[in-house]
Amino acid sequence: MNTSPILIEGVNLSEAWRITLERTVADSNHEITPLVLSLSNFEESKHIRNILDRELKKDKKGSVETVSETIFPESIYRLYNHDRYAFYEGYLDILPQIKKIDARSNSRGTYFERLIAYRGTTGKINQLEIIISSLKDKQNRRRSKLQASVFDPTTDHTNSPYQRFPCLQHVTFYVTSNGLVLNSFYAIQYLYERAYGNWLGLINLGKFVANELDLKFDKFNCYIGVEKLDMNTSKARELLKMTN
Repeated sequence: MNTSPILIEGVNLSEAWRITLERTVADSNHEITPLVLSLSNFEESKHIRNILDRELKKDKKGSVETVSETIFPESIYRLYNHDRYAFYEGYLDILPQIKKIDARSNSRGTYFERLIAYRGTTGKINQLEIIISSLKDKQNRRRSKLQASVFDPTTDHTNSPYQRFPCLQHVTFYVTSNGLVLNSFYAIQYLYERAYGNWLGLINLGKFVANELDLKFDKFNCYIGVEKLDMNTSKARELLKMTN
């Protein structure tokens, strides 16, 4: 296994996913550790996206959109006409139904739930609202405040040999002269079933925060401790050919 960091930048979202697939297939252990993604081009290749969605459907896996909406439910945000307060409330109102759709994966919550209703000692904490409000307050822009946790050691450290949630650990935000930057951190990420949707969801999250601040969303960075190929290597090679 190669343990030198691999940086992917200067390409769009779809191309970044395909390059990652190519690199994991080429690795003897079919893992990249670590992988660093840095994207400013949030466009997608319909060819790559459609083929991936088609193969995921064949394997009875969630679509790219389904995965992305666990991190940022773009469809619900649109439903509430981009009113973030109504959006928060509406999401939490239907959260029990969302959890029932995939009870096994959502038994300890969803990513977006952790971002807007993190379990604190005195109640639920809306971490996104704290970040947005802090960035709107020009008198008190403490940069260490611009972060949100997903991993909760009180519930997420279990003895289960395979744990589906959460893989995303943490997100941070930063404002530059070019706009808003979102940084995200994964201990481990499954490339076939999750990575594309995860990255799309995080990009949509960045766009949401930037929109609420009247800023341009400039860059998405993602640090992954272990990027793992979670499919048969022969099928992965076929997928590379199809998406070429």
